[in-house]
Amino acid sequence: MPDLTAQLQEDLKTAMKAKDTVALNALRALKTALTNAAIEKGGLGTPLDDNETMAVIRKQVKQRQDSIAQFAANNRPELAATEQAEIAVLERYLPAALSADELAAIVSDAIAETGATSKADLGKVIKLVQAKADGRADGKAISQAVMQRLS
Repeated sequence: MPDLTAQLQEDLKTAMKAKDTVALNALRALKTALTNAAIEKGGLGTPLDDNETMAVIRKQVKQRQDSIAQFAANNRPELAATEQAEIAVLERYLPAALSADELAAIVSDAIAETGATSKADLGKVIKLVQAKADGRADGKAISQAVMQRLS
């Protein structure tokens, strides 16, 4: 996390100098969320491990995706565009996502490893796939891929 904290601080300075309000808002929100997560874990200054940090970043992205859906439903494309731009800023801190083929290969391996044959085994397969994907795949995409294979 120290590397991410330093990178986040540098990116905040860069956004301030460039007067990039979208990046500045996204990075400030991320920094606040990371601080809150550290406080919840054990108090101010408690270091977060990489998985916890990535979970916070994914949660920030998910919140913005939910906002985009709400803004689109209420005919507010300008606000949806702002949220989309913030997602692009946040995604720079996430590892590269798995392709559909890579995810399918992980799902196949997990099914073979667990010996799953039906939807009753869905939970243990999803859990194993999530561990193997190491945060590079969305939970919804994992769930859909596993259900498709087990149906």
